[in-house]
Amino acid sequence: MLRISDLSVAYDHAYALRSCSMEVPQGTIVTLLGANGAGKTTMLHAIAGLVKPRSGSISFEGREISRKDPSSIVSIGISLVPEHRQLFPEMTVDENLILGAYTRGMTSAVKKELDGVFELFPELTVLRTARAAMLSGGQQQMLAIGRGLMARPRVLLLDEPSLGLAPLLVDRVLSALQEINARGVTILLVEQNAFRTLPLSQTTYVLEQGNIVLQGMSRDLINDPRIQNSYLGTL
Repeated sequence: MLRISDLSVAYDHAYALRSCSMEVPQGTIVTLLGANGAGKTTMLHAIAGLVKPRSGSISFEGREISRKDPSSIVSIGISLVPEHRQLFPEMTVDENLILGAYTRGMTSAVKKELDGVFELFPELTVLRTARAAMLSGGQQQMLAIGRGLMARPRVLLLDEPSLGLAPLLVDRVLSALQEINARGVTILLVEQNAFRTLPLSQTTYVLEQGNIVLQGMSRDLINDPRIQNSYLGTL
């Protein structure tokens, strides 16, 4: 569904990604694992059209998209939930969600998507008129994911959705991702939290210093000594 081939991205003369290749099959959850500065966010930004590759290609359903602008990429079915959520703090929950559907216009279908978000995150239902700045960290993450879903994506890109959340809230958010995937949305999940995210996914890629150094079935990599030593500690 989504294929990255020999992708390189540089900021001035410093390469953030070097000849990276990976695939995200339809209907799956794929984890992209790596430490801070490994290039994970750059990978998502390249897919979403926020940065342009120096070389290589990104294709979605067989169509090259690496030179498309971000709004066009959203329109064809790829939505990004960014790191640190990046909500509009002075806008309400409803207003933030509706902005997620800006490429579609305010139609009856968009209203149905709103209902779907509140079904997924009933915690937000009583907060619809609250400003995003007043929400807890967990509620803000739910809102950010909900905003991403308002574009009705076929592929959802998530950048560190568990960052800064208490363990119970991490479980809540990751459970929601499983439900989103069960609804038919393919997910590319960027994370450092291997212990919680590898069991959710089918395939995992590991980035180090801009290079993909390891890939395989997630259930196998959980037991790989390199993953255990670098990302699982003594667990």
